[in-house]
Amino acid sequence: MTLQQLRYAVKIAEEKSMNRAAAALYVSQPALSSTIHDLEEELHVELFVRSNRGILITPEGEDFLSYARQMVELSRLMEEHYSSDKISRKKFSVSMQHYSFAVEAFMKMAREFGMDEYEFAVHETKTGEVIENVRTGRSELGVLYLNAFNEKALRKIFTENGLAYTPLFTCGISVYLSKEHPLAGKSEISFEELAPYPCLSFEQGDQNSFYFAEEVLSTREYRQVIKADDRATMLNLMVGLNGYTLCSGIICEELNGDQYTAIPLATEEKMEIGYIRRRNMPLSRLGKRYLNILKQYQKPEQNLIQNPDNRL
Repeated sequence: MTLQQLRYAVKIAEEKSMNRAAAALYVSQPALSSTIHDLEEELHVELFVRSNRGILITPEGEDFLSYARQMVELSRLMEEHYSSDKISRKKFSVSMQHYSFAVEAFMKMAREFGMDEYEFAVHETKTGEVIENVRTGRSELGVLYLNAFNEKALRKIFTENGLAYTPLFTCGISVYLSKEHPLAGKSEISFEELAPYPCLSFEQGDQNSFYFAEEVLSTREYRQVIKADDRATMLNLMVGLNGYTLCSGIICEELNGDQYTAIPLATEEKMEIGYIRRRNMPLSRLGKRYLNILKQYQKPEQNLIQNPDNRL
């Protein structure tokens, strides 16, 4: 197995076409096909299925590509680090569930390091995509939450995908709503008081399992539920329909404006904010700095989890 074979396989997966991949790699299509055939023979697995609609990746191929992408990326980083003929921009990418504080932390880090030397990427997206982006190396880190309900299922998924999870801090659950909402003046809100109003939830696409829900207590029966795809729509629904969502209580006026507030929910339930990364992959300088900024968002009453092996 050679690095060239790994690069060829990754490019075919990206292009979903043998012809397009061959053109991008500046090799002939027969030569590319022969190289992949030799690789499949060596591995004793079929990586790709050729069809009239293009290239399909087999389950074994997906597993192989998760490692191949890491090797190709490591090779690229080594070349950049030891190359003396050019100055290349360092890259940092993070994925997260729809947390404005995680986006704000990213902005602070980008301002601190500057964007002349670094190439940044941030993906505020679905839970499944957060996991997939870290698994494939598209993002170095993924920010999400665990609680007593989803912890066992998600930890199993992390393990199966070669990911390590580390907690940052725990927090109570709050109701996030517009300051014009009829309940906005209360010091604490119960589920009974929320019953007349629509509960807002982020759409999870094909992975619309309760375990992938970004909102805690997702298995409760809600009289009204509205799903949205992005944070801007969610905020508009809070204003226009007196909707609400359940969150960590950490809000960012710089990003969302001052029209919204977070009020504690009358429950003993907790949620844990943490991050995932590829197992045994060292954190970059930017990754370490980003996590340090994230930890600053814990509220005074929250207890920072010092031991990564602590459980909920």
